[in-house]
Amino acid sequence: MKKILIIEDDKIVMASAKDLLEAEGYDVSTAENGRRGVLMAREVVPDLIICDVMMPEVDGHSVLTTLRELPDTSAIPFIFLTAKADKSDIRQGMKLGADDYLTKPYTRMDLLDAISSRLAKQTALTQRFTSQIQQVEAKLNYALHYDSVTGLPNRLLFREQFIKAIPQPTPPDWMVAVIYLGLDRFAQINDSLGPDYANLLLRGVTARLKECLGESASISRLHSGEFAIVLSGPRSTLLLPQICQAILEKIGTPYPLDQLEVYTSASLGISCYPENGLELESMLKNARTSMLHTKKQGGNAFQLYNVEMNTRSLDQLKLETSLRHALERNELEIYFQPQVDIRKGQVVGAEALLRWKHPEQGFISPMVFIPIAEETGLIHAIGDWVLKTACLKVKSWQDAGYPPLRLAVNISSRQIYQPNFTAKVAQIVKDTGLAPQNLELELTESTLIHEVDSASSILGKLKSLGIQIAIDDFGTGFSSLSYLKQFPFDTLKVDRYFVQNIGQDSENSAITLATIQMAHSLNLKVIAEGVETERELDFLSQHGCDEIQGYFYSRPLAQDSFEKLLASKKSLQDVIQANKLA
Repeated sequence: MKKILIIEDDKIVMASAKDLLEAEGYDVSTAENGRRGVLMAREVVPDLIICDVMMPEVDGHSVLTTLRELPDTSAIPFIFLTAKADKSDIRQGMKLGADDYLTKPYTRMDLLDAISSRLAKQTALTQRFTSQIQQVEAKLNYALHYDSVTGLPNRLLFREQFIKAIPQPTPPDWMVAVIYLGLDRFAQINDSLGPDYANLLLRGVTARLKECLGESASISRLHSGEFAIVLSGPRSTLLLPQICQAILEKIGTPYPLDQLEVYTSASLGISCYPENGLELESMLKNARTSMLHTKKQGGNAFQLYNVEMNTRSLDQLKLETSLRHALERNELEIYFQPQVDIRKGQVVGAEALLRWKHPEQGFISPMVFIPIAEETGLIHAIGDWVLKTACLKVKSWQDAGYPPLRLAVNISSRQIYQPNFTAKVAQIVKDTGLAPQNLELELTESTLIHEVDSASSILGKLKSLGIQIAIDDFGTGFSSLSYLKQFPFDTLKVDRYFVQNIGQDSENSAITLATIQMAHSLNLKVIAEGVETERELDFLSQHGCDEIQGYFYSRPLAQDSFEKLLASKKSLQDVIQANKLA
């Protein structure tokens, strides 16, 4: 049943219209003045609004202006009722966004025809928008599930194939093997011949794997020159050595690529379920470890994973010990990378990035020490320090008179699933004095998918505090687009992988554009990471991206340098102009 709201100060006119429409099967709500009409529209969210123009206090034009500014009511068809037939009055209403005008007195058919016409048009627009969204979603879902070079399933779809390979209940003699295949010398081939020939080689390898294992085999390309294969069956019939040897022989014959003949070989690492892991992540990790051991021994061979391969080196143990003392020795620092509003050209936010300056080794990459911190549990103390220190610094900038900034802080899966995480964040916000709405917590897709219900509950509690939530590195994890609708996100960050060479790389351009459109359809703000060129900025600006961060505007800065940047009021236009003069 379609819902109609009538806003009319003449009780006789309102009652007559209400009776007429209810007799036609409409669900009718009424409001006796403009102020009440706005409140009712936000509460009921009707399918159509009929509103008198001339009303005391808040007139019809003011009602329409207010409703067009609110997301929930901005697209509702709006019909004015007026006793005036003045053309200038009608033009004013249409300019504000009215869909139709009815002049009093109107007939029953006038009213019903106007309503029917507006609702039919709105239905057509909604269907068209839904169709467009579905097309974009399908295109993006394909891009997120399949490798663009080989057409093979990517890591996300590989997860589903792995799950299907384990029947429930699992027979006692059932085995699942994950084979991690790394092409030998692939980086050298890519560097010497270029990406076009490297892609031809990858397609040739894909064709041979399918020929060797069958079209129905579960084969995925993970990245670069690395593939993963799932094999399953009774132990007595799953002849892994023979299969691996057949793969090596197939891969090892020459590839005619255009006018060249290219040779390559492969290194295979094997992990078996359940001996070498019960989950895909651990099995892939173990199989890759085995593959890397094979490469070190010369390649063109296969090895079964064993626990000794994961024995940590003495250097890593020393690094772990040093990390345990890094906080107390003040070796950790927070850098800030500006986030810039594309339309305004000004800094509106900053992402806090952790740096470790080792007394002997200098700056150590977060890619090295963050996994150690997570593995050892040090991430809890370090994460608390980062959040509190960053909040205090941003609050001090605000107190110094700089415009309010949104502070973005990365949160790991080890942190968010602590029982007291929400309370801890609330206490830090309270102690530092930073307004909750100025804090944004960034989480990756892989952080959320393991405990969907728990994560959704935690994020809901954080949102209730006023804190914003961002999904980081979208499209690079295990999750799919459907996860966007399950969590209360405010912001979607497009990973730098998809931003690179947009405007030139047609695939990255299509994926980035589809991501922006989909995010906006879900009322999410979009931040593009890793923007390094004016061409990338122009593409993002033309297609409605909200904010950027990256070396084009500024690299991550130490605290003093970031404050100097704020004081300079440097705009995006300043950077563009400076580049033209350079």
